[in-house]
Amino acid sequence: MVNVETNIKNKVQRDVYRYIGQNITRIDAREKATAAIKYIDDIDTRGMLHIKLLLSPYANAFVKTIDTKETESVSGVVKVYSWFNSPKIPYNSAIFYPGQTDVEDEILFSNHVKYVGDRVAAVVAESEGAAEEGVSKLKVQYDELVPVVDPIKALRDNIVAKEYLEVNLSCGKLDEIECNAADFLTVEDEVHTQKIHHAALEPHACIAYTEPGGIVTVLSPCQLIFGVRYIVSKVLDCPLNKVRVIKVPMGGTFGGKQEVILEPICAYVAKDLGRPVKLSLSRRETILTTRTRAATIGKVKTMVSKNGSFIGREVDVITDAGAYTTGAHRVTTAMGKKVFRLYRIPNQTFRGMTVCTNTTPSGACRGYGSPQIHVITEINIDHIARELKLDPVELRLKNLVMPFDDDPSGGPNLGNARIVECVNRGAEAFRWKERFSFVPQRGRFRHGVGMACSTHSNGYAGSIYPDFTAMNMRLTEDGAVLVNAGLHELGNGTLTVIAQIVAEVLDVDIGKVVVSEGDTMHSPYDVGCVASRVTYVCGNCAKKLAEEIREKFRALASMVLKVPLNEITLRDGKVIVQSDQDRVFSYGEIVSEIGRTLQEEVGGYLSYRSVANPGSYAAHFAEVEVDTLTGLVTVTDYLAVHDVGKAINPKLVEGQIYGGVQMGIGMALFEELAYDLQGKPRNASFSRYVIANAPEMPKVRVMLVEDEEPSGPFGAKSVGEIATVPVAAAVVNAVNWALGTRLAHLPLNPTKILSSIEKHERGEEK
Repeated sequence: MVNVETNIKNKVQRDVYRYIGQNITRIDAREKATAAIKYIDDIDTRGMLHIKLLLSPYANAFVKTIDTKETESVSGVVKVYSWFNSPKIPYNSAIFYPGQTDVEDEILFSNHVKYVGDRVAAVVAESEGAAEEGVSKLKVQYDELVPVVDPIKALRDNIVAKEYLEVNLSCGKLDEIECNAADFLTVEDEVHTQKIHHAALEPHACIAYTEPGGIVTVLSPCQLIFGVRYIVSKVLDCPLNKVRVIKVPMGGTFGGKQEVILEPICAYVAKDLGRPVKLSLSRRETILTTRTRAATIGKVKTMVSKNGSFIGREVDVITDAGAYTTGAHRVTTAMGKKVFRLYRIPNQTFRGMTVCTNTTPSGACRGYGSPQIHVITEINIDHIARELKLDPVELRLKNLVMPFDDDPSGGPNLGNARIVECVNRGAEAFRWKERFSFVPQRGRFRHGVGMACSTHSNGYAGSIYPDFTAMNMRLTEDGAVLVNAGLHELGNGTLTVIAQIVAEVLDVDIGKVVVSEGDTMHSPYDVGCVASRVTYVCGNCAKKLAEEIREKFRALASMVLKVPLNEITLRDGKVIVQSDQDRVFSYGEIVSEIGRTLQEEVGGYLSYRSVANPGSYAAHFAEVEVDTLTGLVTVTDYLAVHDVGKAINPKLVEGQIYGGVQMGIGMALFEELAYDLQGKPRNASFSRYVIANAPEMPKVRVMLVEDEEPSGPFGAKSVGEIATVPVAAAVVNAVNWALGTRLAHLPLNPTKILSSIEKHERGEEK
């Protein structure tokens, strides 16, 4: 599967670096390979209790009574929690900073359950088995109501949502365009994307316990320790300094552990009982009760000249938030911002509506709305190409943004946007011109190629959300470097990348750099591992702080060695006096001497605020084979071309892209969390929820376009989320070119494929 083609524009500069641009083995590789790393389910402490949740079997119902007598008679059961004996403080699981005004419509346990999987009660017991038995013996009386699972119906009838969250963005004056009808055409599409489960290897889990001083400590494989602290303190109605959150190793997230879901329950029970507690969900429970990628219904109408120049575009999106508001309206806003940062469209409007339904709540999922909005718009662009009989690549090249374009909607400058280079190099490597055809194939097995472009962000700068981070860093008396920050390793190599940056600046062996994960009691503040901000924002902070410490170290070394500052050189962990090559000291020797004689530490602290938010860009190319007898689609070849600015660690970058392609193929062809009319999920297990496995994966090639981003650390910008953004659109476009269809309801399962072929052959579909 792995066939890497790396395009490096400035090879000479790569040779200058010791660690930047090098394939450094992950610093946690040995511990993971030897199972030395302990995940939540590996942790057991003396006296630990276990929590099991009772989840609602109904999508919309009132909890009338809960009979706990039989449960309380089970040996080992300690206590039962529900609406009747727990806090009723409302919160929003996506809020991560004070002052955010999101709708707060969730509580620990509700007397009005709003989706299958909503929390009804929790049984706490001495063992997991006793907790499970206790849950099975709870007797609940429900007053069942009619659920609403269709977001269109929810919007029309105003049944579920008390408040619709609306987003409106625009540039130019779309309603004032005057064109001769003979000179342009309008192409409209309606595209549906589905709810998707994150499918991380590790299901959701959490541990909490109390410490002296009335402190509640939470161990969580989360993405925002300070966000968890904020919500837990709110639910417990206690000061922030009485809540401690420690980031523990996680087995994947893809955004599923960004919101605060289990931690408030664990924290409350631990505080109430004064004993350690663990809450660990099964796969079924994780699918039912956590978060999903938001489903969307998008309508797009594009006005284009006959020569292929985009004149104007209207995009209307309805986002299904599920049962609670969570962060779904933020996803809608993020979608709106992306439509202005990929193509030069002088007149454009985006209108987004976020509505609630009686389905699993939506939230962050890799790309945060970008996969959905790019499916909507990129399918439409291919249909424009078909109408104009223009090559889809040429149509895009005619309209794509250029480096350092301004965002017409008023967002941050696009930075060194190399999307045109991605498309040109990708089309050549993929042999697009030889493989693309306007004429659909005939016969049972039909082949087609498709492509799509995309953009994504590098943090929150330019938005209403804070985007700052802080770090402590010091050199030790034996020459090591300790980096203390609120970092979150999600499995993507964050700690390794930060170590590479620090080792490069300080010119020290990377094995001597220790980068810690976050602990709210000891780490400086960081917003979290979200918004594709870690390498760009946290990496910038690490680089600037290391540079400050380097110069401080040189200055202090010149004092203790009694030589001019310009005589001091730092190289490979050594302090060298240029005028006397025999005077060479290890970092540790000089740090120790500074401590003895100057009584000063060699270290520092930096609070860094992101000042830019350039776009990351990608162009993906896919080839598919469609079996018109069975409706099955196979992706047979794939090329992903990414504008990454500078790959700090190329192998880690490529690994992110391989995983992103796998997730995107799943979105295009397989994955969907489906519900019946009563709001019950049809496939809340991996035996029924289909993802792209190894046999479904094509040969994937990766090309990295490295043209440094001026504002990024060593020129780097994000890749983790954008890796999956254009995939589904590229695959769907390939299927449509193979068949001559206009499929636009994801996923493209065999039933939809066969139905579309029949309609096309009957002339019912263009």
